[in-house]
Amino acid sequence: MMSDENAAQGETPETEIPEIETPEVDPVEALRAENAELRDRVLRTHAEMENLRKRTERDVADTRSYAIAGFARDMLSATDALSRALLVIPAETRETAEGTLKSLIEGLELAEREMQRLLGKHGVKPIEAAGQKFDPNKHQAMFEVPNPQVPEGTVVQVVQEGFAIGERVLRPAMVGVAKGGGAGPAPEGVDKAV
Repeated sequence: MMSDENAAQGETPETEIPEIETPEVDPVEALRAENAELRDRVLRTHAEMENLRKRTERDVADTRSYAIAGFARDMLSATDALSRALLVIPAETRETAEGTLKSLIEGLELAEREMQRLLGKHGVKPIEAAGQKFDPNKHQAMFEVPNPQVPEGTVVQVVQEGFAIGERVLRPAMVGVAKGGGAGPAPEGVDKAV
């Protein structure tokens, strides 16, 4: 009658609490799962590091290749000035020049060739434009030329030569583009079949 006695003293009878059954985890399986998770993390980290290394190498190579792009762009202005100076000298004057004038012309030609050579040495190349299909990534259209002999969109005139360094355009070529298919619309009242 102990239970009656405990109840009389104000104590609650002890009840048995059922144990919750937890599934037993095999320690070997737990270690295998943890190992697989850690291995996956290591592989992902390794892949991320490899991608970072490749991206860094590519960025360094780009920096080396294109570091002189600003300077080269500025040098193109000086090269253009030399070319324009030579263009204003008539062919007859070049052929008949003597003394100081002949030396000046030869000096301008030499300076222009040397600048072109040095730009080429550092990867700056002219953009092919004449006779090519117009490419808005490499060419800047200045005007259209009605010309039925060439396909529409063909570069028929180069106003200013363009240059690229590697795959990047330093300056697009300024060009005239063919507007194929005829010389344009006929004036009103003129029969097109004539």
